[in-house]
Amino acid sequence: MSRTFTTRAYPFREAEALALEPEYAHLREHEPMSRIALPYGGDAWLAVRHEDVRTVLSDSRFSRAALLDEEREVPRTSPRRLADPTLHTVDPPEHNRLRRLVAAAFSPRQVERLTAYSQRITDDLLDRIEDTGPPADLISGLAMPLPIAVICEMLGVPVEDRDRFTGWVDVALATTAYSPEEIHAAFAALKDYLTDLVAARRREPSDDLLGALVAARDNDGRLSEDELVALGVTLLYAGLDTTSAHIGNYVYLLLTHPGQLGALRADPGLLDRAVEELLRYTPTVTSAGFTRIATEDVELGGVLVREGDAVMVNLDVANRDERVFACPERLDITRKPNPHLAFGFGPHFCVAAQLAKAELRVALGTLLRRFPGLRLAVGPDDLPWRRGRMVRGLDCLPVSW
Repeated sequence: MSRTFTTRAYPFREAEALALEPEYAHLREHEPMSRIALPYGGDAWLAVRHEDVRTVLSDSRFSRAALLDEEREVPRTSPRRLADPTLHTVDPPEHNRLRRLVAAAFSPRQVERLTAYSQRITDDLLDRIEDTGPPADLISGLAMPLPIAVICEMLGVPVEDRDRFTGWVDVALATTAYSPEEIHAAFAALKDYLTDLVAARRREPSDDLLGALVAARDNDGRLSEDELVALGVTLLYAGLDTTSAHIGNYVYLLLTHPGQLGALRADPGLLDRAVEELLRYTPTVTSAGFTRIATEDVELGGVLVREGDAVMVNLDVANRDERVFACPERLDITRKPNPHLAFGFGPHFCVAAQLAKAELRVALGTLLRRFPGLRLAVGPDDLPWRRGRMVRGLDCLPVSW
């Protein structure tokens, strides 16, 4: 257990498009638990193997609630430290209580309803794209407006406010694209916005998720006011940024992997597997996230993690672990089984996973069916990628057909 570790500055460098930094593959094979120095909050352990990442995500000795300790700076890549009690920052049993409050919004019945809604929105968006004619930008035309419409429908956020809250989300989830002051101000604006929506629900009750959370707070006392607002903020940004990036990234990958695209066109029944494989294969974030704190000494990945140590995981790197996935560097839409960790694992497994996958199936399946000649309108090297953000994604995706 007594080993000397080199502490590497982290992130290793600015992320480029959807390419994982080469250090990750080296660490996964030779140093699965490594020491990293974060821009904020000090040093942490970084876990990159599938088995170790699953352990950190599911073992109660690695705490998320410890992040809320006001006397401690937590290692992180963003200047904003997590300070609000929400699904990402509490442990069971408090996490179970909050999760139950939102779970009804993601029940099979509700997912089916929102899937049908997603289909109507997608059909309308693609009608507009077709009417306008090529070239068309799939980010502004589909990848952004679809998740916005779905989250507004589910949560009860006025869709006419989309320019305001999407602007705040873009800044709040940045790493280096904006100053720390701008990032903190954007998150504060999101909290103020949700506080105003909560007040509106109290004046005029509704049957959407936000209305249900307000009723749970006011009638049953099942969550605090801080928890209510924090849940609203979390659900709003979680339903937007990642799903929007996924749609654009997955279309880009299919268009630049013609063999896989051809297989999916030949057999649309592969769509479910294709979505699962794209979730596994595509890097989502630009660095590790979801810091946890060890509440006691734990042996993990051949090292002793001491009580109080911070541990971070990289799901994208774990999803390329050759111990679990055959030919992990190859996109294979026929892959099965596919135990990827794109939505996490254990108690904090994404509560909206089924809805997110439904949106992706609708967007990809409908797009490919309606535009059989879909292709990039510019060279792959000419596509502009967002920089300085937590989530990897394209600024625009010009296509023709």
